Amino acid sequence: MGLDSSTQSCKVVVRDAETGALVRHGRAEHPPGTEVEPSAWEHAARAAMAAAGGFDGVAAVSVGAQQHGMVCLDETGAVIRPALLWNDTRSAKAAGELVAEFGARHWADAVGSVPVASFTVTKLRWLAEHEPANADRVAAVCLPHDWLTWRLSGSTSLADLTTDRSDASGTGYWSPVAEEYRLDLLVAAFGRVVALPRVAAAAEVVGRTPDGVLIGPGAGDNAAAALGLHASAGDVVVSVGTSGVVAAVSESPTADPSGLVAGFASASGDYLPLACTLNGARVLDATAALLGVDHAALAELALSARPGADGLVLVPYLDGERTPDLPDAQGALHGVRIANLTAANVARASVEGILCGLADALDALRAQSVRVERLILTGGAAASEAVRRIAPSVLGTPVTVPGPGEQVADGAARQAAWTLHGELPAWPLTGSRVYDSPAEPVARRQYAAVRGMTLR
Repeated sequence: MGLDSSTQSCKVVVRDAETGALVRHGRAEHPPGTEVEPSAWEHAARAAMAAAGGFDGVAAVSVGAQQHGMVCLDETGAVIRPALLWNDTRSAKAAGELVAEFGARHWADAVGSVPVASFTVTKLRWLAEHEPANADRVAAVCLPHDWLTWRLSGSTSLADLTTDRSDASGTGYWSPVAEEYRLDLLVAAFGRVVALPRVAAAAEVVGRTPDGVLIGPGAGDNAAAALGLHASAGDVVVSVGTSGVVAAVSESPTADPSGLVAGFASASGDYLPLACTLNGARVLDATAALLGVDHAALAELALSARPGADGLVLVPYLDGERTPDLPDAQGALHGVRIANLTAANVARASVEGILCGLADALDALRAQSVRVERLILTGGAAASEAVRRIAPSVLGTPVTVPGPGEQVADGAARQAAWTLHGELPAWPLTGSRVYDSPAEPVARRQYAAVRGMTLR
C-alpha cells in the first residue's frame, strides 16, 4: 500500500508487490488552507485506506506526503497548533532574516539549500517570534509524512518518530551530504534544540501497524513521485500540480547560493536537486473560471491561439512566488491590446506563463551542472492536452507523459515493496507517450522581458 497525502487530498493505492499490478485504490479530500489540523490528514488517510479495502492482504505500507510544513508536538505527543504547510508564506520575513544572518553561501554549503518561506526552519523562527507560548510547549517537530507514519504505527512515544532523507533535506536543518542534522541552525532559528525524527535508511522497516503490517520510511512527495516513475540519473520530472516542480535525479549533490535550486536528497540514496514554483495547476483553474469554461474547453482555446498569444503574457505569480523568491508578488497580465484580448489568447498565455516559469527552473538546474537527458511531464495539469502539446515548444525538448496513475502513491507503494522484499522492484510502466514539437522562442522571449519589468 502506498499513500499520497498531498496538499489537497489523500490518494491510496494497493499494488501487487511482485508485479506492480493495481489491486485497489481510494481517495479522500483534505480541507483547504495553508494551515491544517494534522488530524484532518489522518481522517482522510483512514477514509482513503478504507475505500481501498483497508489492510486486507497488505504486507507493507509507506507514506508519501507534501514536503516541508511544520507539525509541532508537546511532550505527550499532542499537536500544539495547526500545521503550517509548505505554501504558507507568513514566514517569508523570517526566511530573509535567517539568510541575512548567515549568508546564502553558508546555507547552501551547510544543507544544500537557501531557506525560503516553504522550509520548516523558517516556520520555526516565525513560531518563536509570533507565538512564544506555543513555542515554549514544543517538545518535538516533524513533517507531515513523519506524523502520518507515526500515527499508522499507533505509537505515542516521541522517540519513535522517523523521517527519511528526502523529506529531512527540506527542513533547512539537515545536510544531505553529511547526512546529519545541523542543530546549530535549528537553535539559530528556534532558540533551542527539540526532538527531531530519526532519519531512516531508504528501505528500512521503521515500525508496524497494530495489525502487524510493515511500515516503510516514506518520502517527500517529489521523491516518492520519482520512485513511482522509475526516474534515474539524467531524468528530470516536471510536475504541474498545486505547485510547479522541476526535479532531477542526480548522482551528485548541488549547493546553489542563488537559492533557485534546492539541493534535496532522493528516496533511493542519491540526490534530487529541485526548483519549485508556487503557481501550477491552480493558475489554469483560475483562468478557466475567469473564462467560464471547463478544462477541456480551456485547452481547446489555448491550442487555437498562436504561440506567444499575439503578445499577451501572463506572469502567473498569483500566490506569490518561490522561484524566484518573491513571496509577496502578484500576477500580472502584460501586453493587453484591443486586438489580442481574446479568450483564446488569455488561455494560451496562462499555459505559456506556467511553462515559462518551469523553463526558467530547468535552466537553473542546468546552471548547477545537473544532467538533463529526459523530461517526464506529470501532475494534475499534465492531463491538459494544451499543456502536453505546448510544453515541448516552451521547454525546448520532447516530453514523456506517463500513463494514468498516482505517481506519488505508486512510489510509496514501490518503496513499501522494497521494504518488504529488500530489493527495489522493477515494476513495468505502460502507456507513456512522447510529445515533441519544434522549440518556439517567442513565448519565453516575451515572458523574460515582462518578468523583468515585474521584478523591477
